[in-house]
Amino acid sequence: MVFSVLFDACVFFPAPLRDFLLTLAETELFRARWTDQIHEEWTRNLLLRRPDLNPERLKQTCRTMNQFFPDSLIQGYEDLIPHLTLPDQNDRHVLAAAIRGRCEIIVTLNLKDFPPSVLNEYDIEAQHPDDFVLNTMELGMDSVLSAIRKQRARLKNPPKTAEEYLETLERQGLPMTYQRLKGYVELI
Repeated sequence: MVFSVLFDACVFFPAPLRDFLLTLAETELFRARWTDQIHEEWTRNLLLRRPDLNPERLKQTCRTMNQFFPDSLIQGYEDLIPHLTLPDQNDRHVLAAAIRGRCEIIVTLNLKDFPPSVLNEYDIEAQHPDDFVLNTMELGMDSVLSAIRKQRARLKNPPKTAEEYLETLERQGLPMTYQRLKGYVELI
């Protein structure tokens, strides 16, 4: 049985990182999870930064994600929120969803908001996306490389060389992933 991973809103905010993580989820090396509240958070924040984007297209992106990963949506976690304490109280919904969804990992850029002293009680670990991707590579490098080739083939406007693709990952805050994949550039 594969383990479940909750993606925090911050990793969905930048489209290249979101697309990369979702493409990795297609490998079925792990089960990707999120909530409608996480969708609302990342789309709201993206629209604040990019008011030129179409809100309906972002809603469609969320619907497509939910349809493509039919077991991804966690519901019924709200009752746990008032009983949780985190450095940023606004992140309690993320932990509550991870608990209810039986997730082992929360993938987030905000590690300080999910201290091990709190998460250990629930057997949950917070991981930066860079660490998460490296760990996923350990589970199945061939599957990860296949997913990357698939994602890169979908990039049409503009298409990217393998090197350009890897540079995009580095710009998304994945320097260790970039370094590791440089040795596989001919397979990407």
